[in-house]
Amino acid sequence: MNPNQALWEKGDFTRIAATMRESGEALVRSLGVGPAMRVLDLGCGDGTTALPSARLGAEVLGVDIAANLVAAGNRRAQAEGLRNLRFQQGDATELAGLGDRTFDLVVSIFGAMFAPKPTEVARQMVRVTRPGGRIVMGNWIPNDPTMVAQLLKISSAYAPPPPAGFISPMLWGVESEVTARFGAAGVPADRIAFARETYVFNFPGPSAAFVADFARYYGPTMNAVEAAERSGRAAELTTELEALFASHNTTGDPRSTSIPATFLRVTVTAA
Repeated sequence: MNPNQALWEKGDFTRIAATMRESGEALVRSLGVGPAMRVLDLGCGDGTTALPSARLGAEVLGVDIAANLVAAGNRRAQAEGLRNLRFQQGDATELAGLGDRTFDLVVSIFGAMFAPKPTEVARQMVRVTRPGGRIVMGNWIPNDPTMVAQLLKISSAYAPPPPAGFISPMLWGVESEVTARFGAAGVPADRIAFARETYVFNFPGPSAAFVADFARYYGPTMNAVEAAERSGRAAELTTELEALFASHNTTGDPRSTSIPATFLRVTVTAA
């Protein structure tokens, strides 16, 4: 199996995605999505941004490498009667079967950043975007002090070393890297804009329980936990993650959790 597919089919990311819905809806509202727009949501998961886009009347295709998340997204769309939304399995490095200059808006929020071959990912997104259309990415930022970047940093310290040739997904959070990748796809720097924005995770329980969900359902954390168990460091990892989540919880109530995380918003305007 494709290692990226295996990572995101591991566990059940829908459990984490459920805590991200409010920010997903807010982000979509900021994009000016409306009827008659053709939207591609790349690395869509189970539809945190795809469903809000469809509710606003756009024709939406969600593409994800993980078959279980595609199935979950289609169930959500069917439950809401959204006939203008469908999900299909696909690889962000190829986008096989999707025509050139097809979409008005290509969205990838914490999705395509995790695909290998980032230059190919940029080329594919540019290829399927119509002239004058937009590509909008949300990417976590390396070494950012907020929760997700620190979660991934901690997890990588316990996980096995990456394979040879591995390119960190966090480089999608570095402006110069993004500019170079889209530049290789033919996009000049003056057509790329950056902003730092905030995504909020809302969990109906204490922060330690939220950590436990990441350990059970989120592929990168699951891999770190398994490696820590093999090395006898599982308790150390849990303590470190629980301290991280508790320190970023803004509710002031130990019975509930709300954690903001900073990300890099990338907007590319296609020529």
